[in-house]
Amino acid sequence: MITDRETSFVYISDRLEAKYRDFYLRLTSEFNESKIPYAVLKGTADIWAADYMPIQVNRKKFVQFVYSPDYLINYKKYRKLITKDETVRKNINLTTVPSDIIIDGGNVVRGRSWVILTNKIFIENEKNYTEKELLRKLRNLFEVDKIIIIPADREDIFGHADGMVRYFTDDTVLINEYPRTKDREFQLNLRMYLQNAGLDYIEISYNPYNNKKMIEAHGVYINFLQLENYILLPTFELKEDDKAVRLFEELFKGQRVRTIASREISKDGGVSNCITWNIMV
Repeated sequence: MITDRETSFVYISDRLEAKYRDFYLRLTSEFNESKIPYAVLKGTADIWAADYMPIQVNRKKFVQFVYSPDYLINYKKYRKLITKDETVRKNINLTTVPSDIIIDGGNVVRGRSWVILTNKIFIENEKNYTEKELLRKLRNLFEVDKIIIIPADREDIFGHADGMVRYFTDDTVLINEYPRTKDREFQLNLRMYLQNAGLDYIEISYNPYNNKKMIEAHGVYINFLQLENYILLPTFELKEDDKAVRLFEELFKGQRVRTIASREISKDGGVSNCITWNIMV
C-alpha cells in the first residue's frame, strides 16, 4: 500500500476556487513556492477531494469505492454535493478497480502493510456484507496484511479515521491529544485498539472544544497534507498553533514543514488532507 509520505502529486477540486477563493490562492501560492506539482479536478460537486476520489494501492492500481455518505445522502438538500466520480475520473483519464463497498476516502488511513478505518464501515455496508466478509474483501483490495478497525469519534458526524489518526512509521501512528476529562471510554478504546494491532502512538495538539458547531474542524491539526518530504500543516489562529508547528518540525525533522491558515475551510468540517487527493505518479 502506498502511504502519504510516498506521494508526489496533488489534485484539488475545481469547487475550491469558486467557494473559497482566498484560501485557494493561498494554497496554490504555497504549492508554487514549494514546487509541489498539482492540478485541478474538473466536474466535482464539492471540495472534499479525498473522500470521493479512489484509493491508490500501488502505482497502477486505484480502487474506486462507492461515495454515498450518510451525512449527505440522508438529506435531500445535500445530495447535490455528491460528486459523480466517473465524470471526474474520465476528465483525468484514470482507470480504476470498481468496488461496491461504501467508503469515504477520509476514513482510510494507509500504512504499508495495514489500513485503519473506523467501525462506521460495518454500518454502511451491513446490508451487503458480514463483518468478516467485509474485512476479507478489503484486505484483498488494499493488498495489506491487516485491516485495523478503531471506534468512530461520537462527536464526529463524518466518522472518519483521518480526523483521529495518521500514519507516521510502519509501527507508529499519530493521534489527537484528547484531554483526559473528555469521553474516557472512547479514548481508552482507541488507544487499546491501536496497541492490540501492534501500533505505538504519538499524541499531537488538538483543541476543537471552543468551536461553535460540531461540524467545525478548527484545532484538528492531524488533518495535515503529507507528501514526500513535505508537510502542509493547517493553522487556526489558536494558541495551539505554535505548539503544533514546533512538534511537527521535531517529528518530521529534515522535511519541509509548511503552514497554511485554514479557518475558512475548517469551519465546514475539513482541512488540508480532506481537500486534497495526493498520489504517487
